[in-house]
Amino acid sequence: MRHVAATATLGEGTELGLFCVVGENVHVGARCVLGHHVVLHPGTWVGDDVRIDDHAVIGKQPMRAANSATTSERALPPARIGARCIVGSSAVIYAGATLGERVLVADLATIREDVTIGEGTIVGRGVAVENRSTVGRFCKLETNAYVTAYSTLEDRVFLAPGVVTTNDNFVGRTKERFQHFRGVTVRKGGRIGANATVLPGKVVGEDALVAAGAVVTKDAAPRQVLVGAPARAVREVPRAQLLEEQGWEP
Repeated sequence: MRHVAATATLGEGTELGLFCVVGENVHVGARCVLGHHVVLHPGTWVGDDVRIDDHAVIGKQPMRAANSATTSERALPPARIGARCIVGSSAVIYAGATLGERVLVADLATIREDVTIGEGTIVGRGVAVENRSTVGRFCKLETNAYVTAYSTLEDRVFLAPGVVTTNDNFVGRTKERFQHFRGVTVRKGGRIGANATVLPGKVVGEDALVAAGAVVTKDAAPRQVLVGAPARAVREVPRAQLLEEQGWEP
């Protein structure tokens, strides 16, 4: 048993599992596979050769608490899932999110509204990418990493398990905080080790490496290895580890 709205379109060779719900004006491309209990909210657009696993929800509208500082009440464009993406079990992708081609969103991950995920990026199990953030191409966000609202991760960024980014220096008590929300920026090729924390508004420079457990309280210079709490530069990233030496892109 399943529900497919009369205005939805399903491409040739697409398969639906049991109890799927495909809403009004949804487009699903050719040769897609939807698992059991998948929900595609109205207007969702899914490209060709996409796999969406059991209990995933695409195009969910955000919930707004009365005192929310980052969620607004407004009409959002439909979610868009690029060709050849894989969306894991119980993942939730909100309306207003856009995934490029060949993105992998693992089980239990959450991608909020106004988020763009670039081609070939991996969003690991339990990762949360909060609203109004941009994640570039060929990034890897590992298990339980947290990308705070208003953040920018450029291409080839790596976040190890348990990385935490923050955007609120006032910790939510006074209205003044509304004027100062700033996410983090990780420049191209930046790498952040397990359980490291990046404070609001800080920039991790291109090809910088932040060690496990470090706390970034100041901008991190490009191509530096940073350790400690507060994080400090201790040496340059070895040349063999730089992006330009990998031969991945011109």
